[in-house]
Amino acid sequence: MAAAAAVKGGGFSDDVPIIHAENLTSNIRSINYSRTFLSIISGVVAGIWGFTGLMGFVFYFLVMMVGSLGLLAKAKFSVHTYFDSWNRIMIEGVLGGLMSFVLFWTYPWYSKVYLF
Repeated sequence: MAAAAAVKGGGFSDDVPIIHAENLTSNIRSINYSRTFLSIISGVVAGIWGFTGLMGFVFYFLVMMVGSLGLLAKAKFSVHTYFDSWNRIMIEGVLGGLMSFVLFWTYPWYSKVYLF
């Protein structure tokens, strides 16, 4: 993740860090890529393990929580160095990856049913 450099000068700017837009968009893009990858992998795993109904969605949200904790650990728990708010790292891309999860969740399950 690219660090959003906090430039501190004189006056009242000591209180407000300046976040570079390029670094912020790069970090958000990295989060979206990792969430999409986690959605696909967790969908395949949920389909192979045979999770159906609500259990599959619970599995998805558990994987997303573990992914958020991993992103927090990668940012060394200093979110405001890399992002403008906690919402970016905790919920950015969670619902966007839900469709990929459902696609890859149902595909292995129904393939297994039709093959065997």
